[in-house]
Amino acid sequence: MTDASSSSAPPTKGKQLRAVNRGKRFAMPRTISALILREMGGTYGRSPGGYLWALAEPLLGIALLSAIFSIGFRSPRLGENFPIFYATGVLPFFLFNDVSSKTAQAVNYSRQLLAYPRVTLIDAVLARYILALLTQLLISYVLLTGILWAFETRTTLEVDRVLMAYSMAAALGLGVGILNCFLMSMFQVWQRAYNIMTRPLLLVSGVIFIYESIPDPYQSWLWWNPLMHVTGELRGAFYKSYEAAYVTPAYVFGFAAISGAVGLLFLWRYYRDIMEL
Repeated sequence: MTDASSSSAPPTKGKQLRAVNRGKRFAMPRTISALILREMGGTYGRSPGGYLWALAEPLLGIALLSAIFSIGFRSPRLGENFPIFYATGVLPFFLFNDVSSKTAQAVNYSRQLLAYPRVTLIDAVLARYILALLTQLLISYVLLTGILWAFETRTTLEVDRVLMAYSMAAALGLGVGILNCFLMSMFQVWQRAYNIMTRPLLLVSGVIFIYESIPDPYQSWLWWNPLMHVTGELRGAFYKSYEAAYVTPAYVFGFAAISGAVGLLFLWRYYRDIMEL
């Protein structure tokens, strides 16, 4: 006959260890989810319109470029529709810009929460990155779908190239964002310097023109801009006649990986110094 006291005995040490390990395994996703909800409330919940303003910015940019250039030109560099031409340049550029800037501010934005042992630097970085990326992907989907529905663009869609273009933009945003996370957290002046240096990016990233229309030697110089490869790949996904032979995904992913690795290395090395600033 089974002893009554044995049925109510505490769990064995093995069960306790499994419970602890299971809690540790799901601690990171729970922390990141909580940080994402906090970020959503802080970024999009404070102003009227919230996500509508995030959608309006690229929409107005596309509309403005289409209106200006349709006055002086009968057709864009590719195809016959101005909105889809500029959307394929503006949207990946905005994705990189928003993702990298949000990731770069991960430490500054979550500095108080990083004092808690449960919240790590990786949690803060991934939370801002994931939310910014999902937001920009949703914006791109809505705007591209709307343009294709509203206009006769005479374009064909290659899904694999679309995925490649957005994968490059996402990786580049993460890599540059992590590197800037260290630089902006360690050196406050770097944020202003970076903003000044990157203002011409819209003009030199293939948003307004295509790579092949640039004369030498500037064409060879702009090849080193990884965003030029991103916009070229996305335009190649929509325009069947446009090969974009210069696009080299390995270069973009390599640039992103090196930037991210260097940023993580310095963040790990100088993390305590940054938290004391």
